Amino acid sequence: MPRTMWRMRALTWQGRENVQVQDVPDPVIEEPTDAIVEVTSTAICGSDLHLYGVLAPYLTPGDVLGHEFMGVVKEVGSDIRSLRVGDRVVVPFNISCGSCWMCSRGLFAQCETTQNYAQGKGASLFGYTSMYGGVPGGQAEYVRVPHANFGPLAVPEGPPDERYLYLSDILPTAWQGVVFADVPRDGSLLVLGAGPVGLMAVSAARYRGVEQVMCVDLVPERLAAATARGATAIDLGGVENVLDAVLDLTAGRGADGVLDAVGMEAHGNPVAEKLIAGAARLPKALARKAIASAGIDRLAALHLAMECVRRGGTVSVSGVYGGAADPMPLMDMFDKGITIRMGQCHVRRWTDELLGIVQEAGDRLGVETLATHRVPLGQAADMYKTFRDKEDGCIKVVLNP
Repeated sequence: MPRTMWRMRALTWQGRENVQVQDVPDPVIEEPTDAIVEVTSTAICGSDLHLYGVLAPYLTPGDVLGHEFMGVVKEVGSDIRSLRVGDRVVVPFNISCGSCWMCSRGLFAQCETTQNYAQGKGASLFGYTSMYGGVPGGQAEYVRVPHANFGPLAVPEGPPDERYLYLSDILPTAWQGVVFADVPRDGSLLVLGAGPVGLMAVSAARYRGVEQVMCVDLVPERLAAATARGATAIDLGGVENVLDAVLDLTAGRGADGVLDAVGMEAHGNPVAEKLIAGAARLPKALARKAIASAGIDRLAALHLAMECVRRGGTVSVSGVYGGAADPMPLMDMFDKGITIRMGQCHVRRWTDELLGIVQEAGDRLGVETLATHRVPLGQAADMYKTFRDKEDGCIKVVLNP
């Protein structure tokens, strides 16, 4: 049977809060720099939940989701020199050429070869809407990987997939967030959100020698996980004022750096939540216009970051935001002299260093203990709901095709 007639199973978007595992066409080599990867493990990311609801206007029924995946190379294009069939690889979520002006400066999330100029966005991403190239994602049995001479990272045989899987996104995202927060070893870092990126950030900061790491969340299981990774947990629902709690822990100054690992899904502003939900339910053309020109986010986490950082400190934003008309406390930000660093992770900027770290004895970053749910790909639709609703102690979901 010709390869173009093959079918595979994949998690597809079908509508707002409606994803389904279906049969879709098998991917094929389209460019000489492509590779086909058979997926052995893939994960649901917090960013996927934005597609589940908020960013629905940028999706089309049948789009294959997912951008955290790894597997085995099954085919390579004629120009591939760095990979061979049978190699075990983990694939960064952003698609970068490795040689353009941006890539030569380590800004792989802004790759000019895969940049989405028509949408005014950066490098293409796997499984992440028409804004970012409409490239089929990794919650599938097979994936076509463009620019495979640069993107995929070959990893050793032997250890379980979860030793390497998070190199695709959340581990380098957390690592970059900690680096961007610019906290000295004897300083203090406040992490907002004890989801997967937040927990990886706690571990990364402790590994890098940050003396004091604090972590804010609402969910008991996530707070316990942050504590187990070396953070002082601050229960958002159990303290009268988070700022006061942070000041008490930092000699009244505030944290040297704050890492917002929450983004636009933050709790705390029901008015914004209703506006966001309303925009997502508009007809697609109107919804896109509303989000592009007047969309707002739930900014509770970002505003809290501005409050809790010390004067002259740094706020690092790893959580995804999508608004275009977000009110910010600019007078206070200016008065405090805050530095802000943010953006999509430049995954390949960090993966060589992180590969060495995750291969150290003892799993010092806790990558193999992060997942709380490991299920077959066929259960992905149910797990999206469980993950979104933080039910059953769900922190991280790994899917096995």
